[in-house]
Amino acid sequence: MELTRVAILALLAFGSSSAKVEEENPEFWRSQAQKTLQSVLDRKLNTNVAKNILFFLGDGMGITTYTAARILKGQLQNQTGEETVMTMDTFPNVGLAKTYSVDFQIPDSAATATAYLCGVKTNLNVIGVSAAARNGVCKSQKGNEVTSILKWAKDAGKSVGIVTTTRVQHATPATSYAHSASRKWYSDADMPDAAKRDGCTDIASQLLKNTDIDVIIGGGRKYMTPKGTKDPEYPRDYSSRGKRKDGRNLINEWQSMKIGKVAHYVWNKTDFDAVDPETTDYLMALFEPGDLRFEAERDPNMDPSIVETTEKAIRILQKNPKGFFLLVEGGRIDQAHHAGRAFMALHETVAFDYAIAKGLELTKEQETLTIVMADHSHPVTFNGYPFRGQSILGKSPLWATDMLPYTTLMYGNGPGHKITNGKRPDIRNVNTKTKDYVQLSAVPTESATHSGEDVAVLARGPMGHLFQGVQEQNYIAHAMAYAACVGADQRHCQGQTEASLILWLFIWFI
Repeated sequence: MELTRVAILALLAFGSSSAKVEEENPEFWRSQAQKTLQSVLDRKLNTNVAKNILFFLGDGMGITTYTAARILKGQLQNQTGEETVMTMDTFPNVGLAKTYSVDFQIPDSAATATAYLCGVKTNLNVIGVSAAARNGVCKSQKGNEVTSILKWAKDAGKSVGIVTTTRVQHATPATSYAHSASRKWYSDADMPDAAKRDGCTDIASQLLKNTDIDVIIGGGRKYMTPKGTKDPEYPRDYSSRGKRKDGRNLINEWQSMKIGKVAHYVWNKTDFDAVDPETTDYLMALFEPGDLRFEAERDPNMDPSIVETTEKAIRILQKNPKGFFLLVEGGRIDQAHHAGRAFMALHETVAFDYAIAKGLELTKEQETLTIVMADHSHPVTFNGYPFRGQSILGKSPLWATDMLPYTTLMYGNGPGHKITNGKRPDIRNVNTKTKDYVQLSAVPTESATHSGEDVAVLARGPMGHLFQGVQEQNYIAHAMAYAACVGADQRHCQGQTEASLILWLFIWFI
């Protein structure tokens, strides 16, 4: 029965297909494949030491999201979409990372960040500490701290930075500089009294204390200022006001710490645009009280795009002759998926891909190791038999057995569960392509969970071939460190030094 329905659908598709005519010619596919084959055969291993590491992290950007975003990017350019080549698609080295944490089969962004940034797998909800620490237990944190590749790079004399579309105290960026038994201890107001008595400190305060970070870009103003401090952008919004109970103004403290340096704190696009990368030593840019707005809702007059923030960060950091490490997080891909809003998640991913393109444009592949990966996935499915070129946010032309249509993208669980009297909602007259549409989910949960399948790891530049195969997620930090000769493993540098010495002696005696 199913095959018959698919066959009928195929006949319908034949008459209405938006595929290109040349694709009906076998030579089109043979020629394309031969060109690709030759480009792969022509590749040469880049075994240089990586002067720079450009690390792009798509939070929640699982394989389904990656594929669907590729289609959306093409469709936004009036193409069918499926054949679109994203910037991510051009990376020659591809691998998979296993995402499970020490205590859970499916992880969160804190445990995964500790793996790929610190090189150690850990437990759910903790950041920058080993699995010997316990979620929310301050005493278990002491002595179990683990440092990140951002710190290793700084210790090696490189400039370092973080760019995120979330608050800078959120799990992914926080793991680059903080150690906390709870990812939710954004400010001291978020900590239990027992944790404070036991000597633990909040994540925002650690942003200033632990590592001297050159560029900090994202959101999170309210965790930096005393309780009740009016937000400069939303002075009448009480939820946007400062949260700190200890009375500290960390923004002012940061500025005081940078006396004698050219350091800028900005909170709007006008001031951000005025920052000259050539003369700037330090930049802290916090554009929202909490997380940044979704790309589809961003006010371009107030907040820069992730492309613009990535560019500014690189231009500031790359002045260092020893190189840099930059973490760029597309953090709201994840948050859109939690809300069951595929439109938002895919548009965030497309913006993220443009940021990757800007990163490649501003750096040299011979000296810059660029990594793109996800931390975990989400239970979003890409299903049905949509025609070629059909909107990725549309509905499958093949209806279900209840004689109702369903969307091409759906969720295994989440807030989109809408069963009334045993029936799904009739979406025949519903526009599923809007930014506020919530896709149907099979199981009702307040927020969609994560999912546990492996995630893609894409690499190019020096030692990019180290990122092939199926690896544990914590391997990523070690491979990056090896490529750049930061941290404890200096073998790659020693090998390069010995090769240079042999070459010098050879030239000298000739």
